[in-house]
Amino acid sequence: MSFRILLVPGVNPDRWLRVWAERLRDVPATLVHAEPVDAIGRLRAGEADVALVRLPVDRDGLAVIPLYDETTVVVVPKDHVVTVVEEVPVADLADETVILPADDLLGWTAAPGTPFSGGEVATTADAIELVAAGVGVLYLPQSVARLHQRRGLTVRAVPEAPTSSVALVWVDERYDDLTEEFIGIVKGRRATSSRGRGATPEAPAKEKKKPRPAPKAKPTPGASGRTPLGTKATRRPRKR
Repeated sequence: MSFRILLVPGVNPDRWLRVWAERLRDVPATLVHAEPVDAIGRLRAGEADVALVRLPVDRDGLAVIPLYDETTVVVVPKDHVVTVVEEVPVADLADETVILPADDLLGWTAAPGTPFSGGEVATTADAIELVAAGVGVLYLPQSVARLHQRRGLTVRAVPEAPTSSVALVWVDERYDDLTEEFIGIVKGRRATSSRGRGATPEAPAKEKKKPRPAPKAKPTPGASGRTPLGTKATRRPRKR
């Protein structure tokens, strides 16, 4: 028995997998790698229990929890003029030739530049080759650009571009306690607060010890003008 997590390129679940391994040692997590275009279909087909994918997706019959947004970057040759700045304004990209692969991850319909007219580009990897050849530029989520990093290319952030949202997705009718456990991990719940299988009961609170009563002070002779029992009184001589 294992818990299968489907991933699309650029998504790194390592920090969540470490927590999973600590809490559910008897249920190993198995990674299922998929191309973005196939990810939801494979999840629906039962090839994975949950998926970490990029939005948007067809939500019919699915539960979706958005996790984080990723910066969009432009991939350019290292000697490109935009490399003199850390962040590139959209206006500075208006004259560029933009390569849009068939597996485009952004869906940025208003992207600046002129679309590449040299024929269909099937994959992001093919688009990277064209950028390296000086044909044009490519817009990608930052983590995906990092996957395709190579000598001769560099990236720059495009703050005005739409971000890429990563989400946790599962099929509603296949929700179970392991899914709940993974939800708790990605949301940062502690093991004691988790509602999934790996939840651990909180230790019972220790009873506070009641303070011991202070010992009663022993009366001292003459303190109250009385003589304690069992003690002979001492008479003072009378003055003549």
